[in-house]
Amino acid sequence: ALAGGAVIDRMAEPVKVYPPGGGGDILEVIPLGAGSEVGRSCCLVKYRGKSVLFDCGVHPAYSGLASLPFFDAIDADEIDLALITHFHLDHCAGLPYLLERTNFNPKARIFMTHPTKAIYKALLSDFVRVSSHSTSSEENLYNEQDILKTMERIESLDYHQEMTVNGIRFWAYNAGHVLGAAMFMIEIAGVRVLYTGDFSRQEDRHLKEAEIPPYKPDVLIVESTYGVQVHEPRKIRESRFTQKVAQAVRRGGRVLLPVFALGRAQELLLILDEFWEAHPDLQEVPIYYASMLAKRCMTVYQTYINMMNDNVKKRYDVSNPFAFKYVSNLRGMDQFDDSQPCVIMASPGMLQSGLSRELFERWCTDKRNACIIPGYCVDGTLAKHILTEPTSISRASDGKELPLRCSVDYITFSAHSDFLQTSQFIDQAKPTNIVLVHGESNEMGRLRLALEDRYNKGSEGHKIKIFTPKNTQAVQLEFHGERIGKAIGVLPKRKPENGLEISSVIIRQDFNHTLVKQEDLSTYTNIKISKISQKLVVPIRRSFTTLTGEVVRTFGGVETGVSKESSRPYFTVGRGVSVEPVGDGLSVAIKWLAGYKADMIADSIASICISMNDLVEKDPVTFELDDDYYKRSLEVSRKMLASRFGTVLGVEGDKNKSRLVLDLVEVVVDHHSGEVECEDELIRERVRMALRRIQAAVFPIPDYYCDCCACSTMDNTEPDQKKVKVEEPADKDAKSEGKRPTGPPVDSVDGVKVKQDEEKVQAKTEILDYALGTEASIQGSSEGGLQEAGMKVGELGQGLQAKDEPLLDTLPVKEEPKPVDTPTPVDMDVVKDEPA
Repeated sequence: ALAGGAVIDRMAEPVKVYPPGGGGDILEVIPLGAGSEVGRSCCLVKYRGKSVLFDCGVHPAYSGLASLPFFDAIDADEIDLALITHFHLDHCAGLPYLLERTNFNPKARIFMTHPTKAIYKALLSDFVRVSSHSTSSEENLYNEQDILKTMERIESLDYHQEMTVNGIRFWAYNAGHVLGAAMFMIEIAGVRVLYTGDFSRQEDRHLKEAEIPPYKPDVLIVESTYGVQVHEPRKIRESRFTQKVAQAVRRGGRVLLPVFALGRAQELLLILDEFWEAHPDLQEVPIYYASMLAKRCMTVYQTYINMMNDNVKKRYDVSNPFAFKYVSNLRGMDQFDDSQPCVIMASPGMLQSGLSRELFERWCTDKRNACIIPGYCVDGTLAKHILTEPTSISRASDGKELPLRCSVDYITFSAHSDFLQTSQFIDQAKPTNIVLVHGESNEMGRLRLALEDRYNKGSEGHKIKIFTPKNTQAVQLEFHGERIGKAIGVLPKRKPENGLEISSVIIRQDFNHTLVKQEDLSTYTNIKISKISQKLVVPIRRSFTTLTGEVVRTFGGVETGVSKESSRPYFTVGRGVSVEPVGDGLSVAIKWLAGYKADMIADSIASICISMNDLVEKDPVTFELDDDYYKRSLEVSRKMLASRFGTVLGVEGDKNKSRLVLDLVEVVVDHHSGEVECEDELIRERVRMALRRIQAAVFPIPDYYCDCCACSTMDNTEPDQKKVKVEEPADKDAKSEGKRPTGPPVDSVDGVKVKQDEEKVQAKTEILDYALGTEASIQGSSEGGLQEAGMKVGELGQGLQAKDEPLLDTLPVKEEPKPVDTPTPVDMDVVKDEPA
C-alpha cells in the first residue's frame, strides 16, 4: 500500500502489454425516484465497484415517508458520491433524511454548486416549518437539527471545476434551469455518464441557456418532463401572460400566481415590474410577493450576478435589477387589504397547502378573479386538477365543496426542456445510450417513440439505445473499457510495436495506471523504495565443504571466497545469497536481499542443510500424563478456539469433543484425534489449521528433541541420569474414558521409540498453568529440567513443528544433555496461514 492509495502491481519484472480481451463490465442505472413520474428525482449509477447518487428529492403530491425515493431498494452504505443538481424540493429535500435517518456511507461526499448550497438551508428550513403545520408530527421526515448536520457535509464546486473522489472524476456544467442549476458529467474507468437534471436550452430574462458538453457521454440520463410538447416562443407567452393579468385587474379582480418561492418567481417578477413600468394605469394596483423566504434569498441572487446572462449583468451596472419598483413583500395575511384588485405571487406552486391554497379557496368563487398557473403541475395536485375545468373543488380544512367560478389559465414559464431542445441537445452531445427520467409515463413513452423514429429508423447514422425505466428498475449496459497506462521513460524513442516487452513498475491508483522505471519512482511519485536484508541461521552436521558441494550439485555453480571481516570461507549463489559458517562451525548464516528468486534460493539452501543432518537413535522412554494435566489441556484448547472463532461448547457424551458454529455452519472438533467434522470444506480446513497451531502451543517440542543438532545425541547422556520405564496399561479403553493413554509413545524416529522424562512432563504442566493465567515459575533441575525460569509459552515453543499426531498423544521427550553452546535450531516446516 502506497501514499494516496496507489499499489505496486509488479516490480522490476518484464511486462507484456497486449490488447484487452474478455467480457465487459456492467454499468447499472437505477432510478429510485422520477422513474416514469415527475417528482422525488433520485438516480443511482453503479460501475466497477463505484456508486454515484444523483439528486435526492421528495414527491410534491405525497407527504411523509411516501414522498421519499425508494431508498430500501439499495444499500446506502455503498454510495461513494452524491451530486445535487439544484435547490428545488423535488431534487434536494430528501437529502437530510438519507444522511441522518439511513445507513448512508459516512465517508461519502456530497457536492452542489455555491448558489444551490446558499439557498438549500433556507429552503429546507421553510419546508420543515410548513410540513409541521400541515401534517402530523409522525409524518415529519426530519427536523432543523438534521438540516444543520447535512450542511457540515456538503461541499461546493464551480462550473467546470474537475474533482476526483475515490476514483470517480466529475465536473459540472450550467443547466440553465434556476440559479446555480448544474448538469454533472462523471467518469469511471473511462466511461462517461452525463446527468442533466432539470435543464433548459432557452435563455430567459436572467439565466443563460444550458451548456453543451464538449465531451461525448457514453450514457445520457435526461429529463423528459414535457415529452414531445414544444414551448411557445418566449415573447408570445410573455405577451399572453401580461394581457391575462391586466384584464383581470382592470375588471376589478384579483390575480393569484402560485409559484415556487425561488426559480420561476424571479423571472415573473422581472416581467411584471417591466410591464407595470410601461403602463401607468396599472401602477396603482399593488403586486405582492408573499414569501419571506424569497426575500431572504434575494441576496443570493444579488451575490451571484456573475452566473446570470448578459442582460442582467448590463442592468446591474446601472442598478440592481432585483430591486423591484412596483413589487412589495407581503409579510402576513393580517397586513393584507383584500378589498381592491391586486396581484399576488404565493407558494407552493401546485396549490397543495400554504398561502397559495388559502388564497385560491378564498377567491375561486368570484368570476372576476383569475388564477394563472405558470409552471409544470404534477398529477395528484390541486393545480393539475383545476386545469381539467371542474365545477367545484374541495376545501382543504373540512372537505366542503366550493364552486369554481374564477378563470384558470396555464401559461408555462417552466424552464424545462421541450422536445426541440432535447432533440437538439442529443444531436450535439451524441450519446450512445439514453435513459429517460423525470417524466410522466405517457409523455416519456411518446418521447421515446419520437427519438427512436429520429435516430434509429434509418440505416445510416449512429444508433442510440433508449430506455424508459420505472422506479427501482435497473438499466444494465455493458462496456468494454480499455485500460490505458501512461508510460514515463520506459518506451523507446521510436514508435512501439505490438507485443513489445518492457520492464517497469506499474503504479495503479483507482483506474489510472502509470509505468515508470524503478529508479525514477522518487522523481515522478512520492513512493520510496526499501530494501529488506534477511538472515537465517541453520545448524549443520556436516562440514562446510560438504555443504558447498551439495549446493553446487543443486544450482550448478557458486562463487566462493574468504570473508575479510571473519576470515572464514563463504559462497554466493544467484544474486547475492551468501552462506558462511558461524560460531563453532556447527551452524551457517544465510544472508540475502528479499526478492522472489533470492527467497527461493535461500529456502532451498536451508532445506539442503537440514537434509544433511544425520538422524540419531534415541532410547524409548514414556511416562503417563495424569488426569489433571489432560483436563487442563482440554480447557486451554477450548479457550484458544473460543478466542479465535467464538463460543465453544462441549459435546454431551464425549469429553474429547467440542462444538462451535462458524458462519452459520456447525463444526465438531475432536481434541483427542485432531479431526474436524464440517460440511463446508473451507471452514473445516480453517479450524483444522487453527487446531494444529493450538496443539503446537500446548505441547511444544523441546529444543533437546530436535533432529538437527548434536544436542540430541544419546552419547552425551550423563551416566547418572535416571530413566523411568512405564509399561502399557492393561485397560485398553483408557483413551475412550477421557484419560491420558499410556504405553508406547506415538512419535518415533526411524522406528526407534522415544521415552519421556517425568520432569519434562512436569515442565509441560507448568506451561499449561501459564497459558491458563496462573503464575508459572519453571525452575531448571540437575536431571534435565528447563534451562531458563519464567519463560513465556511462545518462547518455550521456539523451534516447534506442527505435526499430524493426535492432539493429546504423549510427547516424545528425552533426558537433558549437558548444555552445548550452539545456536537455537530453526524449523523450516512452518505452518501456513489458513485461508481468510
